[in-house]
Amino acid sequence: MTAVELVRCAWAVDTAGGTLYRDYHDTEWGKPVHGRDALFERLALEAFQSGLSWITILRKRESFRAAFGGFDPQIVAEYGESDIDRLLADSGIVRNRSKIEATISNARVLVDTPELDLDSLLWSFAPPRRPARLASIDDVPAITEQSTAMARELKRRGFRFVGPTTAYALMQATGMVDDHVSDCWVPATR
Repeated sequence: MTAVELVRCAWAVDTAGGTLYRDYHDTEWGKPVHGRDALFERLALEAFQSGLSWITILRKRESFRAAFGGFDPQIVAEYGESDIDRLLADSGIVRNRSKIEATISNARVLVDTPELDLDSLLWSFAPPRRPARLASIDDVPAITEQSTAMARELKRRGFRFVGPTTAYALMQATGMVDDHVSDCWVPATR
């Protein structure tokens, strides 16, 4: 089979995104992600996506990485008012003050709580693997009991801009759940 013939989840064949959706779907979405910085990046990007199309974030991803110091929490935690002003003026990213401030605040939580293992914390909410993939994208939930619990725990620890829907999107993006549909070619990873 060639790449053109592969069956993908319906959202990944959106031509408005060019090949970005397809490539993200095929190589990244749903694959397990570990490590503080990688998970911090995904958490921040999911928060920035809230209320927007994911293609907007994919198109701006490299600009986000440049603007937020590669999503190194040590760097982002040091950002102050002049950095917020710089970010608000950066047309390469989503310029939303609340989301920018939440990302900085979340980095500070990580830096100020060195005993917090973000990887272990987030993955502790991964549900047991489903016995089978879902038949249709329409069967994919927006929130689950686990994403609600994850959001509640993150908020308890001081994280901002992470509700149950954002938490579930994070779980999908980082392979904590496998929401590829049953006829999708991407192999199960957990």
